[in-house]
Amino acid sequence: MVLLEESPTLSAGRITLSRRGITRQSISEFAGTDARPSAAILGSVSNPNFAKQSNDSSFDSLWDELVWRGLIHVSTDAEELKKLIDGESITYYCGFDPTAPSLHLGNFVQLLFMRRLQLGGHRPLGLVGGSTGLIGDPRPTAERTLNTPETVAAWVTRLQAQVSTHLDTEGENGMRLVNNLDWTSPLSAIEFLRDIGKYFRVGTMLKKDAVSARLNSDAGISYTEFSYQILQALDYRELYNTHGCVLQTGGSDQWGNLIGGVDLIRRSEQATVHAIGTPLITNSDGTKFGKSEGNAIWLDAELCSPYAMYQFWLNTDDADVIDRLKVFTFLTRAEIEDFAKLVAEEPFRRAAQKRLALETVTLVHGAEAANAAIAASEALFGQGNLAEVDPATLASALRELPNITAETGTPIAQLLVSTELCTSLGDARRSIGQGGVSLNGVKVTDEAAVLTDLLPGGVAVLRRGKKTLAGIFTA
Repeated sequence: MVLLEESPTLSAGRITLSRRGITRQSISEFAGTDARPSAAILGSVSNPNFAKQSNDSSFDSLWDELVWRGLIHVSTDAEELKKLIDGESITYYCGFDPTAPSLHLGNFVQLLFMRRLQLGGHRPLGLVGGSTGLIGDPRPTAERTLNTPETVAAWVTRLQAQVSTHLDTEGENGMRLVNNLDWTSPLSAIEFLRDIGKYFRVGTMLKKDAVSARLNSDAGISYTEFSYQILQALDYRELYNTHGCVLQTGGSDQWGNLIGGVDLIRRSEQATVHAIGTPLITNSDGTKFGKSEGNAIWLDAELCSPYAMYQFWLNTDDADVIDRLKVFTFLTRAEIEDFAKLVAEEPFRRAAQKRLALETVTLVHGAEAANAAIAASEALFGQGNLAEVDPATLASALRELPNITAETGTPIAQLLVSTELCTSLGDARRSIGQGGVSLNGVKVTDEAAVLTDLLPGGVAVLRRGKKTLAGIFTA
């Protein structure tokens, strides 16, 4: 799990400048036995979004829709899978490791894929890895830092709550949570080696991409991480034996681990099961989707605000937006094709990006939070009344901008310099004299003006020109 890069902090007298960023330190603040799911994470089992979600009836089958949406990158026998998914109800699962206190948008691809299968009548198992989270799936670059059992246990609880928010737990095919610590913890080392390890061939295990990359590096790989693929395979066999699970889903970068479980069940149980690897979502320029300089887009509002998520989607490239609508929304084929025409004919309207942002933020945080993020975005860029924006949403939006903490009475010219909207006090005074500066939407005309009027929540919005903004928080 990639952590966010630490952002710089600058000081100017009593004014502190900071930019938004979730650091390793702030991630670690969620660690410990007292960590509990926040209200933003817990949500409700009866998610109001569920009633609005459905698969697209214009397709002849669910499998055809999954293919059209680009969700099948690699799989076991496609013809058999099509029969399975388009047939009677089956049990399937996807696993999520608690290597951070929140899931991110990459994980959200899996949650939405699971939800589509659930809408097709199939029964999901949501596995949060209390044991695999203690080990860590090997990364191609370096060994993971092992978290304490207490931290992992707390993060298991948080991730279980997130999974429960996006998969319906009610009805005959309601989602059931499982934790692999329940069946791995009682295993002795001898049982693990004799009953499970004997089915694995070291040569095959060495061929896994991450393992191979690590073996060729100076750091090498520990036996701890090397054994991860056996533990994930064991999960599939356990769920096959106890729940009749016959399908595992995951990202295509996990294909080696997914197929490991298929092979273990074939060898030990003489049974055929299946796996689907969804494509890794990348931007049109080839960069990994959902991460920028190490920054993940988290589903937890405490780590990534609804406003920040809304802006992330709003900035989607024209070349990527239609594919994102297919994967991250429940819009129909006809609706998405209409947006494709708008992108081609009127890209300046950003209609597809706005709908993508609305749909995804609503799915993750709810309609109220999505509408508040839209209101804040419009007000910040001159299309609404800043004083009418929800104070908490406005504050979270300002934290995504260059922002400072200052005392009332601070000269506006000094604020312009401290927020780096101007390069010097002389530059700041010239900008004010030229009518290019506003505070809370009101033009500043006096070069000696000071910070007095504040918006609800004790904040202010400083603007130079049309699009250069900064947030002011009061001490």
